[in-house]
Amino acid sequence: MGIFNNHEKKVIAKLCKKSEDISNEITKEINEFIDDLNSEYEENKVVVTEFSSYISELESKLSPDEISKLHAFSTRLNKVKRCAEKGVEAMRELARDQRKATRETLREYEEYLYI
Repeated sequence: MGIFNNHEKKVIAKLCKKSEDISNEITKEINEFIDDLNSEYEENKVVVTEFSSYISELESKLSPDEISKLHAFSTRLNKVKRCAEKGVEAMRELARDQRKATRETLREYEEYLYI
């Protein structure tokens, strides 16, 4: 005789299905965010390089103070790029962690169902 009766097993199975559906929905949303972030990042990651090239072209036409301001802006733009890279990577890690948590939760439910 098992620890759970049929009614309790049905409740656990229902909770398992609900948990799986919620996890799948969260995973779907995370993947959509990753796709959006990744496409935006890929589309715009060359901006820093293009801006640096533009600064190089302008250096002969500008005063040292103006060049200094442009280089400072370029440095801040590089920080924005690094922040975007970290955001994309964080979303990938979040997606991986979500998949792991989903698998683990489903495994635990299965353990209870087959005790």
